[in-house]
Parts: sequence; C-alpha cells; structure tokens
Amino acid sequence: MPLVDRYGRPVTSLRVSVTQRCNLKCIYCHREGELNPRGEMELEEVTRLVKIASELGMTKVKLTGGEPLVRRDIVELVAELSSLPGVEEVSMVSNGLLLADLAGELAEAGLRRVNVSLDTLDGRRYRWVTGGGDVRKAIHGIEAAVEAGLSPVKVNMVLLKGVNTSEVWRMLEFTRRMGVILQLIELVSSTPGSDSFYRRYHFSLDGIEEELRRRAKAVVVRSMHSRRKYLLKDGGEVEVVKPMHNSLFCMSCSRLRLTSDGRLKPCLMRGDNLVDILSLMRSGASDRELRRAFVEAVRLREPYFKEVKPCPKLVW
Repeated sequence: MPLVDRYGRPVTSLRVSVTQRCNLKCIYCHREGELNPRGEMELEEVTRLVKIASELGMTKVKLTGGEPLVRRDIVELVAELSSLPGVEEVSMVSNGLLLADLAGELAEAGLRRVNVSLDTLDGRRYRWVTGGGDVRKAIHGIEAAVEAGLSPVKVNMVLLKGVNTSEVWRMLEFTRRMGVILQLIELVSSTPGSDSFYRRYHFSLDGIEEELRRRAKAVVVRSMHSRRKYLLKDGGEVEVVKPMHNSLFCMSCSRLRLTSDGRLKPCLMRGDNLVDILSLMRSGASDRELRRAFVEAVRLREPYFKEVKPCPKLVW
C-alpha cells in the first residue's frame, strides 16, 4: 500500500535526479537540487533509497539530471534499479545527445521508456535554446530509442513565446512519422509575478488545445496530473502538460522527488521543505530511520495550486 499524503494523494512514483552535470545549458533549466560540495549520490546510495521507496509503494522510478547519461555508471544504475523486487518501471528524461550510443544497452539493462527534450527542429534555434547543442544528435538519439524498443518514447517540447511556438505542427508531423508521442509543456515558474524570464517567454497552450480538439478522434485524461492526451485522426498523439495555476494538475500528482545531492523534495515548485535523507544515510541511519524520512517528506507534500483543505492525518 503506498503512502498517502494529507490531501489524499497516493505517492506511487519517485523522480530521481542522478546528477546536476549536463552537456547542455538550456535557457529555461531549473535545477532539481543544487551543486553541493558533497557531490552527487553514489550508485549504492541511489539503489538503497529507491529500494526503500519501492517498499513504501513507489513502484515507478524516473531518472533525470542534469543529464543522466553523463554518469559513467548509468547503465549499471538502471540495471540495479530495474532488478529491485518492488520496482515495476524505470524510465528516464534525457536531452538525447548521448542516447544513440546507449539506447540498446539501457534497454537491455531494463529501461522501459524515455522522454527526450527537443524544443525545436531548427539547428540554429536549437543551439540558442540549449547553449550550443547539435539537434542532429538529439534526433539520432530518438531514432535509437525507438529502434531499441523503448516504449513509449516521448518528445518533450517546452513552448517559449516568440521562439518555437510556430513549430508545433511541424514537430507534430515529425513525431507522427517517428511513431513517438509529442508532449507539449507549459513553461513553469514558482514566482511568475516577479520572474522576468517567465513573463517574457510564457505561452498559453489554450489555442493549441482548441486546434488539437478539432483534429482529435479521441481525448484521454490521464490519472497523472489529469493531463489530456489527444489521439489525432492522422495517427499522431499529443499530451499537454499545463501545471501553472492548475489545481487539477497538483491534486492528481503522485510523485516525490529525490535531488542529486540526496534531498527528498515534496514539490517541484518549492525548495523550502526538503528533507536531507543523504546526510542521515551517511551518518549510519538504519532502513527504518530512512523510511521515517520518506514518511516525513510525504507529510510535507502540499499541492502548490490547491482548492481543498488537508485531511487530518497522513495515511500509512
């Protein structure tokens, strides 16, 4: 039975940032954790924490960064995590630049699915958004992921006003031909009123959703974040991620985060309620004590955008 927070939300997935290092410098990047003198977690530390999380009902694990593929032990880490008895699925978010060489090994190690960040198909625009990346390498990574049998493969496209919004339908045709899912993502900010980058580049997805409805043969609402998925008449598939000012998105969140420097993060949008579980572990904490840290992190979970009051107590 999974942990359930004070708002009645079961916690069934763990998003693990395995490094802050990255081979790109995307203009909108938000770090899940901070560069810390103690460094990123070791393979054995990640494995131990994921094992405990899985025993508490977090059966799905998503590896993120930075860029997870810059870790030399990433294939071994995937193999270790996918072999844990309570883990049902290991997935990954990647920029795809190193994926062409690793997709086959990762699939053999137990990786089930992958999301590849690709905000534009234009080479010059891609270099600007990513701080110097080569879009051809990202595309080759997507091709390799499909060939390796990872499924589903999703392309994450963060929409930026005045940058790539005119490319949505071109990107949709690209993903349709590739047989992968396009995931359109709204730019997020925890302080939109004072965030100049957000004010400059935030783009509403409402108009695009209206066109998607016209083109769709069916619309599916996913349990994760109450996201809408549009199954199009021409065979394309588009998922829309709209977290900003969206209480349904938050109330359907089933995710806990673990930063690369070993802190449990109850909410993406907040950095003031983290639980330092790595310090506990490195000081000799037992599995029972580490479980308590997970329970505390779940107790601290709170929808960033909410319309309901909490339940009286945490269910465990």
